[in-house]
Amino acid sequence: MGKFITIIQGHPDTQARHFCHALADEYAKGCEDGGHEVRRIEVARLDFPWLRTKEEFEKGVPPDSIKRAQDTIRWADHLVIIYPLWLGSMPALLKAFFEQVFRPGVAFEYPAHGTMAKKLFTGKSARIVVTMGMPALVYRWFFLAHSLKSLERNILAFCGIRPTRATLIGQVEGMNEHQRAGWLDELRGLGDRGK
Repeated sequence: MGKFITIIQGHPDTQARHFCHALADEYAKGCEDGGHEVRRIEVARLDFPWLRTKEEFEKGVPPDSIKRAQDTIRWADHLVIIYPLWLGSMPALLKAFFEQVFRPGVAFEYPAHGTMAKKLFTGKSARIVVTMGMPALVYRWFFLAHSLKSLERNILAFCGIRPTRATLIGQVEGMNEHQRAGWLDELRGLGDRGK
């Protein structure tokens, strides 16, 4: 039996298609090849406000676009998060999306006195795909993949999503067609295997 997979496309540009979009498309095709059911969230196409206070985060009513995204994430066994590295981290719009979606009562519950928060997304796994201009090895070893680790630990694992695996794709602007095709094949294969 196949998995239920949600692809979260985190590129913030709605005016043009980018390599992140092609990677998401190939992953989705692989899911279909492998007998998995797939749904997609295009963060840049959602209309939602940015949270500015703790009160909004804890007690505010999310807009319908965020409620639908929450339902799509709840439905999934496996999440695939795709985004470009901007200024060393995920684009601000994607971070704002996670703040809206991963709210108390949805992704975690506040603890009783002296205990850990209850993780409400336990049992889900994730793959994070990050494209970047620098070589991926430089990001991983020199910069210690700090923003990737923050997403893995401070957002996903905090809510129970594990294991997480990462695919880092460096030097995107300098790739030739053969290299791009190789990465697209890689993502299609991962989709086929539900990884």
